[in-house]
Amino acid sequence: MDEGSFGKVRSMLFPRNVVIGHGVLEDIPQVCKDFGLSGKAVIITGGKTKDVAAETVASLLKNNNYAVETVSVGTATKENLQEVVDFAKDEQADFLIGVGGGSKIDLAKMAAMELEMEFISVPTSASHDGIASGRASIKGPDGPISMEAKTPLGIVADTSVIVKAPFRLLVAGCADVISNITAIKDWAYAERLRGEEFSRSACAMALYTSEAIIESADLIKPGVEESVWLALKPIIVSGVSMSVAGSSRPTSGSEHMFSHALDMIVPGRALHGEQCGVGCIMMMYLHGGDWMAVRDALIKLGAPTTARGLGVTKEEILEALTMAHKIRDRFTILGHQGLTYEAAERLAKITKVI
Repeated sequence: MDEGSFGKVRSMLFPRNVVIGHGVLEDIPQVCKDFGLSGKAVIITGGKTKDVAAETVASLLKNNNYAVETVSVGTATKENLQEVVDFAKDEQADFLIGVGGGSKIDLAKMAAMELEMEFISVPTSASHDGIASGRASIKGPDGPISMEAKTPLGIVADTSVIVKAPFRLLVAGCADVISNITAIKDWAYAERLRGEEFSRSACAMALYTSEAIIESADLIKPGVEESVWLALKPIIVSGVSMSVAGSSRPTSGSEHMFSHALDMIVPGRALHGEQCGVGCIMMMYLHGGDWMAVRDALIKLGAPTTARGLGVTKEEILEALTMAHKIRDRFTILGHQGLTYEAAERLAKITKVI
């Protein structure tokens, strides 16, 4: 082989500092200083999370000689993203801090990408693995759109703050991570049948996170800060696995396509992670895996495992199953033809989803 004939290149961006634990919100100024961040910070938050943590973050930074402005916005839409970008430009921001749940972190990372500046992720809940990833989801007219975004420079996850969020959000985050197990199977399936490029290191990370949550499911309880501690590491590592893969492949497969289909049919009826958990049960059956172990772990967590638990009807589940293969150009166990209505009904009945 001639010297220089190998030209493969991949760039992997990871959070450089992850601070997790009780009371670590106080470390925000030091984290910013350690990264050499200076000047003006713009905090992206929401109405509820402003009172929960954003005002504290702003006060801590101001006390350490940072200029700070705060913008409070709604969900992750193109309109709200533009509002954040315009606000940061008008305020001549030097860096961004996302303080809130998944949508606020997503807006911060998308704005940081557009503005070509760094951002710090400060989750106040852990409803999915996006708090650590370089991917974001934005609501479009035809459902959520997954897109490349800025990987957080650092993450400050205060368990004493996150434990105060509704327990349902943490459960949804755990269910989202459990569903990695079918995303990995889908990816391996695509490698075998389609020759798709496959990352064993990314899959090893994603599989670890799924197994860790399954093994700890009976220890994750409402109002217990240690439960947040147990869940956060797998949730964050799950996000990092996407950076290793260079895509969302290790954490998003047929179960996510089912979830996105439900979002199009009945938007806002259930949480993303809850839908992915139910999807994982059914897709695990299609893969010939232990779907009952997935269902049992979700039950231990208190996550929904049925259509009724998601607040949707039998017909809505079946419609989502039959259209899921069309959601994105990603080869999974659903193939290119998808499930017939009869096959979808049989699947949902066998797995006790309906």
